[in-house]
Amino acid sequence: MALQYDLIALDVDGTLLTDDHQLTSKTREAVREAADRGAGIVLCTGRAPFSVYPVLEELGLTGTIITHNGGATINSDTRKIIHQYEIAPKQLEPFVDYCRKNQVHYDVNTAFEMMVESLTPEVSDMYSKFHASPSVLGQGAGLPEGLVKFTAFGTKEVMDQVQEEWESWPPSLLTIRSGDFFIDVHHPEASKGRALQQYARSQGIDRSRILAIGNYFNDISMLEFAGCGIAMGNSPDGVKEAADVVGRSNAEDGVAYALREFAWS
Repeated sequence: MALQYDLIALDVDGTLLTDDHQLTSKTREAVREAADRGAGIVLCTGRAPFSVYPVLEELGLTGTIITHNGGATINSDTRKIIHQYEIAPKQLEPFVDYCRKNQVHYDVNTAFEMMVESLTPEVSDMYSKFHASPSVLGQGAGLPEGLVKFTAFGTKEVMDQVQEEWESWPPSLLTIRSGDFFIDVHHPEASKGRALQQYARSQGIDRSRILAIGNYFNDISMLEFAGCGIAMGNSPDGVKEAADVVGRSNAEDGVAYALREFAWS
């Protein structure tokens, strides 16, 4: 059976993993089969690199990963930055001030380090699910250089309110909903789609030979760039509308079924 795509881009949370952050055996085997058939597999995620390495290891893969929603592209073998979009600390000051004033938890990220002002047991539990161990800067700490992502975290209701307010601000940075409980802030040119485009160009792969699978609004740019963009069945309507195909959910091994239906024939 011939491989239909040379490069397969996979979102991690809500796509490759179940809602319990588990990789099922059926999905793992399908991704491994695609790789064994010769497809390049690139994980494209809002996670930081240290949160992606365990997933790569479980898949038995190495190579390039697109992290921080396209903010940093990393070689997982050398643990070196291939490309990143930096945010000036001063640009983030309004977001920090807003979160402090409204008691919204946030973290700031360089390519390889996550930092917070403080940690509660609830927030620590959330980070542990993503294999994240942020360092604590302390209250009122200044921001370091080399930042690629700022993330606000809270209940869906709180994030809905935050999103509504931030979308009314002048668009100096890109704000994007990366999950029901998260809003990410990036350099305006950073996105999964743009990072995937850069990587594909470096490998000499035409977009028509790319398959992308994702489930949330931060995946839309890569679903639209790829020759075939598949939205998971658990995606919001806006994501499904941006995709070429809507597949099964992450609770139904949606990635495995999508790969076996579209990646080779």
